[in-house]
Amino acid sequence: MTSSREQSAEQSAGQSADESPAQSPEKSLESLVLHATDNGVSWITLNRPDTLNALTPPQRERLIALLADASADTGVRAVVLTATGKGFCAGADLRATPAGGRSRVAGDVARTIRHGAQRLIAAVLDCEKPVIAAVNGTAAGIGAHLAFACDLVLAAESARFIEVFARRGLVPDGGGAYLLPRLVGPQRAKELMFFGDALAAHDARDMGLVNRVVPDGELEKTARTWAERLAAGPTRAIALTKQLVNASLDTDRATAFAAEAAAQEINMTTHDANEGVASFLERRTPRYRGE
Repeated sequence: MTSSREQSAEQSAGQSADESPAQSPEKSLESLVLHATDNGVSWITLNRPDTLNALTPPQRERLIALLADASADTGVRAVVLTATGKGFCAGADLRATPAGGRSRVAGDVARTIRHGAQRLIAAVLDCEKPVIAAVNGTAAGIGAHLAFACDLVLAAESARFIEVFARRGLVPDGGGAYLLPRLVGPQRAKELMFFGDALAAHDARDMGLVNRVVPDGELEKTARTWAERLAAGPTRAIALTKQLVNASLDTDRATAFAAEAAAQEINMTTHDANEGVASFLERRTPRYRGE
């Protein structure tokens, strides 16, 4: 049986313009996507709990910009992506997508997807800092893919993941058909996408989509512990490791080995690599600066 929370997530992910509550005009974009940097960690928080954090285009653009800023900011060494309320992200807010003044023509949809959902997922995958998803509730549609694109995924026990697209007669977007087979294999990916059943947090962990499930009240604390541990690490080495792992399933062995050798060459020019070697030889704890 579908719970009321899952029904709400499905509705938020698939409502038309006249079915979804209007966004309050007095709320600033900065209040809808909160941002703070603390102890080297960039905290990005979706804050539209009344819609289970369904994403509007302006919110999506702010997320992309904040992830780009995190890459460029030497003071940021890890990112946490989370949300307020009972939902992590119920998908794209279709009500907020402008219909335009003309009929749709061939190419419109593909262009919208390329410039929208795919750019968002690419921003997570390409971020030069490790990104942790702290999934506090339902993640549906692009919201699920937003979590799966992150480097590490923490989920509250109440979290649910829903590949809602087939229920609405839609093809998955936001890189779902790219991400899921790489995480769980093609057969499991097709099961999730064909049926669109809600996946409980513990089942998602057992399937390999989630690193760890924690009680709801411990999600922020665990995310902070993980993020601050990453922020204290060798930032450039972690960035290069992320690039190698993300590219590993798309390349042949010779290309992967060449990329590994190049990454090693680049990394050995950094302060932190030399500090790591020196601390080993001197039998002390390394002091990484993220440089």
